[in-house]
Amino acid sequence: MTVDRSAPAPPPRARPDLIDRFLRYWVLWVTLGETVGFSAPALAQLAFAGSPIASAALILAGAIEGAVLGWTQATVLRVVLPALNRSRWVGATALGAAAAWFVGLLPAEWADVWERWPAAAQLVTAALLATVLLCSLGFAQWFELRRHLPGAGWWIAGSAAAWCVGLAVFFAVATPLWQPGQSAALVLAIGLLAAVLMALAMAVVSGVVLRALLRHARAGAGRRRRGAAANTGNESPSQPA
Repeated sequence: MTVDRSAPAPPPRARPDLIDRFLRYWVLWVTLGETVGFSAPALAQLAFAGSPIASAALILAGAIEGAVLGWTQATVLRVVLPALNRSRWVGATALGAAAAWFVGLLPAEWADVWERWPAAAQLVTAALLATVLLCSLGFAQWFELRRHLPGAGWWIAGSAAAWCVGLAVFFAVATPLWQPGQSAALVLAIGLLAAVLMALAMAVVSGVVLRALLRHARAGAGRRRRGAAANTGNESPSQPA
């Protein structure tokens, strides 16, 4: 008798979960998109510093930054949300970014006014402006995301948290490195280095938030399918008279 001594076939390799792959793609593409997009405001600051149109140029550059970021975000989001409208997402992101730059420039534009306010009024105003700035992007994107993802309202808070972390990283890196008398090229290089780290931090936090929302939505859909199947199984056929 012949004995087959061939080794058993290895088990099939499990494919990575789509949502886990989404997080990796999101971090890569969003970091790239924000880094490239941020070059628009950085160049606008160098080109129009001290000009009467500097604020308007920065707001327009912020819209360009948002459009680039929105395009990369939509590219990844459509992997798990195929019905997401890229044009609406990009437009909303550009609008939200322009709004964020507008709010962010207000303290400098009106410094001679608010510096005369009482300290309490300054703190309250700063808190309100910071809240609007951090939430502007997520709020604008929510109008499209809510069409495709249950619980999309949490994205506003998650996006705000991501930008809070990202901006904290940016200022923690750039502020000690920027010094008076530096060349424009060095100032730009420091800003871009800080922007890369800001983009990475923002992408990680926002990606974790979106992954949690996607998993929650998938779990809810699974429960609904099981509930519908159970209801179908419990239905008894009608008996003839």
